[in-house]
Parts: sequence; structure tokens; C-alpha cells
Amino acid sequence: MQEHAIITCAVTGNITTRAQHPGLPITPKEISEASLEAASAGAAIAHIHVRDPETGKPSMDLELYREVVERIRERNPALILNLTTGLGGRYIPSDDNPAVAAPGTTLTTPERRVAHVAALRPEICTLDLNTMNSGGDVVINTPKNVTRMAGLIRAAGVKPELEVFDSGDIQLAHDLIRTGVLEGPGLYSIVLGIKYGFPADPETMMFARDRLPAGSLWTGFATGRMEFPAVAQSYLLGGHVRVGLEDNIYIEKGVLAPSNAALVEKAARIVETLGGKIASPAQARALLGLPADAAPPLADPAAA
Repeated sequence: MQEHAIITCAVTGNITTRAQHPGLPITPKEISEASLEAASAGAAIAHIHVRDPETGKPSMDLELYREVVERIRERNPALILNLTTGLGGRYIPSDDNPAVAAPGTTLTTPERRVAHVAALRPEICTLDLNTMNSGGDVVINTPKNVTRMAGLIRAAGVKPELEVFDSGDIQLAHDLIRTGVLEGPGLYSIVLGIKYGFPADPETMMFARDRLPAGSLWTGFATGRMEFPAVAQSYLLGGHVRVGLEDNIYIEKGVLAPSNAALVEKAARIVETLGGKIASPAQARALLGLPADAAPPLADPAAA
């Protein structure tokens, strides 16, 4: 086990709704406040999606990301920011012609998916390696598109966090490292509990961990009721931890979490009960090989 565990808080995601949790952060102000509260509770990393403030639906709007990033960095420049690039990969086939996209499809170009990363230069951004069934739809991340996204992320000076949902994703990571598309050994999130992906159990987390490149840094986390068991499992297996309303809305069975910060506080208690320590943002930056201070956004986003 590592001495210090890094806690990531995924504050809103793109699936959870206000109908499920009335306190879900939606606006840039709410998302930034939730991230800052999570940091005060012990999170060293905030994993950020943005939402349309009017509808609450997932958004890829650069200006929404910019507002969230600026609000956080103004008050806590030490907090590590991890922006998603997961949106833009969903495909819904039409019933009468599967080659034609149905409403709800978000599939778009790699350049569009990382535009906010190139402009704002967070310390970390996610890079999904999965092509898989997701509910009744499919998520598409082809090796060609992942390669294009990886090049743009590298050009922006941002560290990719490779999200792996099944064993084939890890095989793809090995191939991309071998061909020089990605720098190894890499930073990974092992995602458990997504239907048709890795199941949320200790054996699967260990299975996935053992297939990562030697020397990898990784976080294991699970969705729903397995969120907190996965905190303990990941720490005991040598990984870091993640919680947040993106992954789970309950603090205990049948009780909605008061906030993202409450989820972070519970995760910290679990790690500390097991004998671990919680990494500060400065300690997390050192562990991840990140600069001591946040990089300013590019003066001209188009230059990225």
C-alpha cells in the first residue's frame, strides 16, 4: 500500500439528474463551489463535467468550462483539475437505418472533444479507451480517434488519465504506449460497475490492476452502492480513490449524500481507518509528476 492516498471527487458527471439528487451541482458556480468544498474535505483532484445551466443536460461548451476553471483557480490554485473528454463518443443508431445517427447521438471529432482541454490546460484530463455497449447505446473510442486525442492532449501539456472499463481497454493502452502514442507507464482509472464493463468486485479490481503496465499509478472506483467498498479495496490493493455524485448519490443505504464533500469525508475516514494518510494537493502533484502550480490558460485558445 502507498503511504498517501489521493482522493478524486467527481462532482457532477453527465448521467445523474436533479430528479435523483436535488443538490446535484449544475451551474458553473455550483460546480466550482462543490469542487472547492470537496477540496476542503480532503480531495486533491476535482474531476469536472459541465452542464447546461438551463436544462441540466451534459454540455461541451468551452465557456462553461472556462468559468468553472477560473472560479476554482481564483480561490484554490493548488487543487488539481481533471476535465473530462468523455462526451462526444456516444452513438445511437436509427431504427430504420443503423448507419444514420438517431437523436441523442453525441459522436463528434477528436478535436471537438478536447477543445476545452487545449484552451484551459488543466493538469489532467480523462482519455477513455473504451468502445462498449452503454445502456441501449454504444460508446465509440476507436484507436485512431484515441490517437488523435492523445496527440492534442500532449501538445497542450496535459496529463491523460486513461479510463479503462474492461480488459481490452488495458490491452489498447499497452499498444498505444508501445507505439509511442502515449507515455508509459501511465495514469489510470479502473472503472467498475458500469453495465457490460468490469463488474464491481475485489477480484475484478485485482485482475485489472495486475494487467496495467508496471509502475502505473491508478485509481480504482465503483458506481452506486459499491462506491465505498471500492474505496477500501483500491487503497488496500495499492491504488488511489475516487468518490462523488457522478458515481453515487447515497452516503449510506437509502440516505442521499448531503454533498460531494460528505462523500469525500467518508472516503477519507475509510482510508485513515485502514492506516493510510490523505494526500494534499501538493503531495498529489509530486506523486503524479505535475507542476507545483496550476498553469494559466492559453492567451489565445485557438493557438492550441
